[in-house]
Amino acid sequence: MRANDWGFGFAGRAGRGGWGGFRWRPFERGDLKFVILRLLSDKPMHGYEVMQALEKESCGYYRASAGSVYPTLQMLEDQGYVRSEAADGRKVYHITDAGREYLKEHRDAVDEIFDRVSSFTDRFFGREMRDLSGAFSRLAQECFEGAIRWSNDPEVMAKIREILERAAREVEEARRSGRAGEAGEKGADGSSA
Repeated sequence: MRANDWGFGFAGRAGRGGWGGFRWRPFERGDLKFVILRLLSDKPMHGYEVMQALEKESCGYYRASAGSVYPTLQMLEDQGYVRSEAADGRKVYHITDAGREYLKEHRDAVDEIFDRVSSFTDRFFGREMRDLSGAFSRLAQECFEGAIRWSNDPEVMAKIREILERAAREVEEARRSGRAGEAGEKGADGSSA
């Protein structure tokens, strides 16, 4: 049985992240155009923002490549579903009325895609883990962008490092207090009280 036979959208990639050599592909062939249109219906974005939004939708477990996003954006533009305009040296994509109508016509398919991704992440990671992963992804993105933007400002860099170190200590303390609570619930012989 191949991984995809389970209907989870896995693709075998030994040694490349994922779980036990498998890497999850939440979007099946043809899904990306619908997902991108749905994202652009919320707000205009440039290509890199689309890639970030796709990662966020999958709680950080899917990283879209430029090789899949930009050709899809171009195809959607060629079909009249999006239009682009230059802003700050980047192409910003906007959904068109035709794109909104196309999205509306395929609402069931779009809802199924988002439900599938949400159901999968909830089932395997639980709501709490999914929320935690989203928060971590946001933190990582802010830190990375901040580090690039303010790399020439040692004061800001020191402040970011200080915040991260404090957060790491607090997370470690929370983890330890959780373990202490678990240990307190067990008897001397290791059985539950």
